[in-house]
Amino acid sequence: MKKTDLQALMQAVEHLLARHTELQQQNQILREERGQLIEKNDIAQQKIVAMISRLKALEQDL
Repeated sequence: MKKTDLQALMQAVEHLLARHTELQQQNQILREERGQLIEKNDIAQQKIVAMISRLKALEQDL
């Protein structure tokens, strides 16, 4: 194997390792965002259920 081939291979490995790290960080950010969205969705769902309950209670009062 030539020295230039080895250098090119080392550069490719370094590039792949850097890309891997970037993807891991991106994945972590996306997981955190997903968790936040799930939490917001749960809160919205609770508000809707409470609103429906209040509307039903108002309907019964009429």
